[in-house]
Amino acid sequence: MSNVPTEEKVLDVEHYTDRLFRFSITRPPSFRFRTGEFIMIGLPKEEDQKRPIMRAYSIASPAWDEKLEFYSIKVQDGPLTSKLQKIKNGDTVLLGRKPVGTLVLDALLPGKRLWMFSTGTGIAPFASLIRDPETYERYDEVILTHTCREVSELTYGNQLVADTMNDPLVGEMVQGKLKHITSVTREDYPLIGRITDLIQSGKLFEVAGTPKLNPAEDRVMICGSKEMIDDTAKMVETFGLTEGSNSQPAEFVVEKSFVG
Repeated sequence: MSNVPTEEKVLDVEHYTDRLFRFSITRPPSFRFRTGEFIMIGLPKEEDQKRPIMRAYSIASPAWDEKLEFYSIKVQDGPLTSKLQKIKNGDTVLLGRKPVGTLVLDALLPGKRLWMFSTGTGIAPFASLIRDPETYERYDEVILTHTCREVSELTYGNQLVADTMNDPLVGEMVQGKLKHITSVTREDYPLIGRITDLIQSGKLFEVAGTPKLNPAEDRVMICGSKEMIDDTAKMVETFGLTEGSNSQPAEFVVEKSFVG
């Protein structure tokens, strides 16, 4: 198979804050991916570039969707996102050919409860996973946590969960199984604090109405900044959970690639 990216058209763009936006593009008929995987995304190269700048982006749309959705930060001097944030309907976006990733259901052993710990745009792979019927076939409870600096940055996740609850394909499966817990770190809000602090204090489990993490029942996925992933993984390990992979499933997995 050729490694040359395909050229896809932008279908819609939605800006949430001066730092966050969502966009969707056409999906090639032959493009297949596992829920939770990421793919390389870029823009056509400019005259002074030898090759296009490509970055790894988690696919936020479910595997059954006809289009591909992505959730992105805006970095004003970023090589890619400084330009990507200006895309409009009809523009061209380059799509890699090979989706990969560790935040997939098959990298976890069977369990009762699935926790998805996310910060910022780290919610993107979970946007795909909470819309996958298989997630609810495997787990009795699915708990999505999303921590941001400001309340306005929670908009995408709130909208996502509301839409999922009303989705004709998975809406009924989601009822009574999906919990959405949000917190912020820099504004007044019902739940304030970093996810690691909420885990350590036990506040998270109090809000969720669950026991603390235990390797017999709980499975965990983690996605956010590198620092958040490292800190949260260490915290999860203190409860006796072991990191898994595609080749050796275990109790928790972390995102191995994240857009900066």
